[in-house]
Amino acid sequence: MKQFKKTAIALGLAQMAMMASSASHAQTTPAPATPATTPAAEPVAVVITGQRAALQSAQKIKQNSDEVVDSIASDDIGKLPDRSVTEVLQRVAGVTIDRTMSKSDPEHFSVEGSGVSIRGLSYVRSELNGRDSFSANGGRSLNFGDVPPELLAGVDIYKNPSAEQTEGGIGGLVNLRTAMPFDFKGFHGALSAETTYSELKKGKKSPSYSGLVSNRWKTPIGEVGVLVDLASSESGTRTDALQVEPYFPTTDANGKTVYVPKGAQWRTLEFNRKREGAYGALQWKLDSTLSSSLTYFKSKYKMTWDEQAIFSAANPANLSVTNGVYDGSGRFMSGTLNSTGGIDFGNDNRTATRNSDTTDISWNLRWRPSDAWTVSTDVQRIRANTDSLDSTVATAVKMPSQKLDLTGSLPNLIFNDADRAALLNPANNYWNFTQEHLDRSKGKETAWRTDATYAFDNPVLRDVRFGVRLTDRDAVTQKSNPDYNWAAISAPWQVGSGAGQITSEAFLSDPRFAGNTTIKHFDNFFNGKMNMPSLIIPAISTSAGYPNSYAELHKYHEMLCAQPGTCTPWKAATFGSDPAGTNEQSEKTQAAYGQLRFGWDELKYPIDGNVGLRYVRTNSKAAGYTVYTPPNNQPAPGSYTGETIPVIAAYSQAETYENRYHNFLPSLNLRLKATDKLQFRFAFASALSRPDYDRLQAYTTLSTGYNTTTVNGVTNVSGVSLSGTASGNPNLMPTTSKQLDLTAEWYFSPVGSLTLAVFNKRLKDIVVNQTYNFSLADTSGTLRNFSATGPINGARGHARGFELAYQQTFDKLPGLLSGLGMQANFTFVDSKRKLYNNVFSEYCSSDSSAANVNLNINGCDTNGRTFGNLPLENLSRQSYNIALIYDQGPFSSRLAYNWRSKSLQGVNVNGTKGTDGVDTNPASATPGARNIVWGLPTWADAYGQLDGSINYKISENMSLGLEAQNLTDAKFKQLMQQTTGMNGRAWFVTGRRYTAQLRYQF
Repeated sequence: MKQFKKTAIALGLAQMAMMASSASHAQTTPAPATPATTPAAEPVAVVITGQRAALQSAQKIKQNSDEVVDSIASDDIGKLPDRSVTEVLQRVAGVTIDRTMSKSDPEHFSVEGSGVSIRGLSYVRSELNGRDSFSANGGRSLNFGDVPPELLAGVDIYKNPSAEQTEGGIGGLVNLRTAMPFDFKGFHGALSAETTYSELKKGKKSPSYSGLVSNRWKTPIGEVGVLVDLASSESGTRTDALQVEPYFPTTDANGKTVYVPKGAQWRTLEFNRKREGAYGALQWKLDSTLSSSLTYFKSKYKMTWDEQAIFSAANPANLSVTNGVYDGSGRFMSGTLNSTGGIDFGNDNRTATRNSDTTDISWNLRWRPSDAWTVSTDVQRIRANTDSLDSTVATAVKMPSQKLDLTGSLPNLIFNDADRAALLNPANNYWNFTQEHLDRSKGKETAWRTDATYAFDNPVLRDVRFGVRLTDRDAVTQKSNPDYNWAAISAPWQVGSGAGQITSEAFLSDPRFAGNTTIKHFDNFFNGKMNMPSLIIPAISTSAGYPNSYAELHKYHEMLCAQPGTCTPWKAATFGSDPAGTNEQSEKTQAAYGQLRFGWDELKYPIDGNVGLRYVRTNSKAAGYTVYTPPNNQPAPGSYTGETIPVIAAYSQAETYENRYHNFLPSLNLRLKATDKLQFRFAFASALSRPDYDRLQAYTTLSTGYNTTTVNGVTNVSGVSLSGTASGNPNLMPTTSKQLDLTAEWYFSPVGSLTLAVFNKRLKDIVVNQTYNFSLADTSGTLRNFSATGPINGARGHARGFELAYQQTFDKLPGLLSGLGMQANFTFVDSKRKLYNNVFSEYCSSDSSAANVNLNINGCDTNGRTFGNLPLENLSRQSYNIALIYDQGPFSSRLAYNWRSKSLQGVNVNGTKGTDGVDTNPASATPGARNIVWGLPTWADAYGQLDGSINYKISENMSLGLEAQNLTDAKFKQLMQQTTGMNGRAWFVTGRRYTAQLRYQF
């Protein structure tokens, strides 16, 4: 923090010193050329009113840009057309957003969206005013949900780079633009206040406020401008969910193999977030030769959600079905699930919190010593922090049976009065477990760049641009130890009379254990369309009150201990010294580029463009550990027969890994103007995307496994395996791409265009989890190869397709109809990923110790079969937007529909992996073997959402608005891929949201 303050003070002093020394430097020169410092250098009119003006501004950027770019401009300063930056981005052709809170946890829906993909690829670089911007989340890019949209003037999405743009985005580059004081002619102020109401949540309203003040003055030392922008926004939403567990193979009464889920469940999640932002800009201009700016940007994000859920904890081997109905593939469609003594379910209350912030201070100096030369230098200091707690407390209940009907569009869970009463009977409910997870991350970067432009006095050559950029970035992520600290309070498998066992479960009917619970009524579930049973669940105070509440609950375990003093006391997870929980990364980059801009204006069909080369060198370091733990009671050499067990001493060694590589990134952008309204582009570029920091963690655990049999006192060893698991791989190389773009663009009016873009991105060195050799010496010095599973550059692939976009205002229609307009775009993307070592076993391992070999890349079904090649994650083959707009007089409105086809979310993610619990032949990998370690691919089904807004301009300075999201109350569906096909996994409902807004300008 001290260093951060010193940086801010130094930049401020440099700015004031430059202003103070400028009086003796005044001279008059022609207006400066466009600087070559950032992708945001295109001229943009920021002060705009009305949707037509915003569309015209965005279209002008797209038409005049040197690269393939799409833009969104606000129709008023700080007023983007959606509730979050993520939602704004989904309106652009080729851009899609994730609808889950985390890629590793698809069980939780995100109302405002989360990750962004461009043209089907999640390798997206984020910038703020053309400079680096990131969140401290183990990745490299910005979590766009952290940024208040009220602080932004526009967003540019670059889809094919030029040499002057900073490397890092194969999918594309998203540049967030803020306003500067000189964007306004003089004094300008704006205030807004709004409140949001969630139909499903009911009751609580979420307020938001923002305010901007800007002014500029003529002074003896030049012109000075100051801008301050503040924003605070709250959001409260609720998500209801139904979920069906994976299907497991079993045998029906006729001996036929059928597939039955181990249960269905329901949950509701209350989400609350507060987003705050502060932005300030100081601008100074002596004259057209010398100018400078200093900006400060800070965003803060605080999120809390509470979830009340019931989940199946049944062993699929213990389930039976009565009145079962199955489809042609043997998949369960309806019937009643039964289990001796009842079906095990868990009722939990889960609380998650996250606090994040990003702070950016940047200083820029621009000097134009002559008509031909422009020099710009830029210094940036950015810091990001985040910390999180994920806390779950659960009771357990035995459901007598569960009747399911899965033939409709939604699962139908059927309960009679006896079922509902059983769920609320304290004698059927007991305290089960607690689980906490903590993490914290911080990242910081210092970046410096200098760019120069020399403008030619030549009919063909426009200018040459060249520059250098240096960065120094550090990232530290810590996870608690244990990572997810699961601890039983009471469970049936603990009951007994021995040491460490308990006398019985902690039933709620026992007065000693009856407190700290509540009855959860699932009111208005699925907007009143379903009547789900009430449940006894832990009170929110038990999950939110960690760690004190945990300590109190685990006293129940000690009270039930069969032999007092023998039961292991509960210990809270901590940020300890275990290196498995710490990921330390440092990275330095050096880049240089040269770019030539040219044009032949005298040709019948004028051609212009740029050609360039960017060179970048990357030096990274990772601090980590390699750990080997010998097996217990390993037989001594010579005391057994069969296979030889290597003798390897226990090993735990801190290590520092260095990784160095360099890349040449050529680019070419050409534009042909067939007419003033019709133009074509050709673009080629090489691009790279470095691995996220969480994939670079240097921590590997190694072990030896084997089987022994003893006959007549002689021990025989077989099945010796040397295996390991790597949390990351510090030697990963970047994923690279060769990419082509062809466009045809027809701009038939100031707010009218029809454009087509065809693209092809060929990817190399895609990071996937696979098995590779890791060497460690035994006691004789012989290197032994362990089959370690972890991330490697193990695949290549492609993403190719096209984008079609259209927009028009119908000015020539008579009367009020002349206010109508329309926007539409459609994107098709085809992708393929192929492993370098493309060898698969038809069946997965039945040995849980070897589960990662097949699971990590293709998944494994509950019947032991693995899946073939899967497409790139988060990629929809088709997506489109349609928006009807109206802008006439004081009225302005928009009705926008966004849709994307199904996409792969992930493999072996939370809730879709485990073991089937049936251990009939653990050593076998044949089709009939069990104890299957399974992990399924999950998919987001096709989803579309309709949003709308109406604005009325009360006066020149005041306007009133009403916005609505998800007008059709769309349901988000998740699928799980199994042998029986694409089975419904989960259904989410969030309801409609309404926002009322009042804006005032002065």
